[in-house]
Amino acid sequence: MDLLARFELLSDAAQLAIIGALFWVFAGFAGVMERRRTRARDLSRLEQVGWVPWLGLFMLAALIGGGCLAMSLPVVLGSL
Repeated sequence: MDLLARFELLSDAAQLAIIGALFWVFAGFAGVMERRRTRARDLSRLEQVGWVPWLGLFMLAALIGGGCLAMSLPVVLGSL
């Protein structure tokens, strides 16, 4: 049974919890990249890091992930 089929068989709340967790993982990655970008003071190093709105991506992903986890929390905790 492949991973996608297992995901489809989960309840809606469990799917929402997994999606929320994945958004938080992405938010963590964006937070690390934002820290790396702000530590780059040299203009020549700025070309290595690039310009991506990491802070905005972090905030958006954390907000969406937190919302998904908050919506799935009552059902997930009720099944424990």
